[in-house]
Amino acid sequence: MTERIILDCDPGHDDALAMMLAAGDPRVELVAVTTCAGNQTVQKVTRNALSVCAVAGIDVPVAAGAAGPLVRPQMVAPDIHGESGLDGPVLPEPRRAVDPRHAVDLIIEEVMAAEPGTITLVPTGPLTNIALAMAKEPRIVERVKRVVLMGGGYTRGNRTPAAEFNIIADPEAAQAVFAGAWPVTMVGLDLTHQALATPEVVERIAAIGSPLSDFVVEVLTFFGHTYKEVQGFDAPPVHDLCCVAWVADPEVFTTRSAFVAVELTGTWTTGMTVTDFTDLLGQAHNTDVAIDLDHGRLWDMTVDALAALSAGGAR
Repeated sequence: MTERIILDCDPGHDDALAMMLAAGDPRVELVAVTTCAGNQTVQKVTRNALSVCAVAGIDVPVAAGAAGPLVRPQMVAPDIHGESGLDGPVLPEPRRAVDPRHAVDLIIEEVMAAEPGTITLVPTGPLTNIALAMAKEPRIVERVKRVVLMGGGYTRGNRTPAAEFNIIADPEAAQAVFAGAWPVTMVGLDLTHQALATPEVVERIAAIGSPLSDFVVEVLTFFGHTYKEVQGFDAPPVHDLCCVAWVADPEVFTTRSAFVAVELTGTWTTGMTVTDFTDLLGQAHNTDVAIDLDHGRLWDMTVDALAALSAGGAR
């Protein structure tokens, strides 16, 4: 039985690989891709999503969503992802039009039309679309199987010492999602910083020898340069990939139960995902927090998915 997902993203180099894994792994059915302002403007990241669909042969609806956070100004990440949001490779022209629905409406329609507990939401950018969908149609909270989000961290940030980019980009939306009465898995920096695209990984992808693998190598090469320059990484962490990987194979990382809340008013800590494993705050646990990654398992399944897509295996 395949796991049906809606991937809500802001491509983004790591989002691009998450899209490819979702389309190429036989254990996942990619229902739709939705976009929101994050790494770049919603116009740019939507165009990037369409380009990734074109190069990978992905044929699912792509809908544009929120153009900015719920209440704060938008922040972008050109230092990591470039001015296009997906600098490095030549982006092919889209082969399909943007779905006419707003991303929030697409999410609501697909969830409400499906059997309860059969669609997982996988947001890998700011959580604005998910929070808006909750507000517009509260019943989706009881119908979604799980939210598996890339964001946060229990020991570190990357946009500030305390806060990870996706959370601080729209902390009010993030707090709404964590507080929702649905299962949440937080795939934060403590886990994703283990998901390094090492030179050996890049060599394995290059060895596929297809236009798609060449594209992915260019994606990872640019991503590697910016991560080295900006954050000092010897190999780039491919954050968003981990969320899709766990939906396909829950053995790819381990989790621990915790209470997680998002700091909204701290002078130095706005956007921090306050994570209480040991019940110091006396709050019921609301999140499964990703802890330890099986690096080999992650990249085996990713290389297999890219090979399948290269052979025309997108579903």
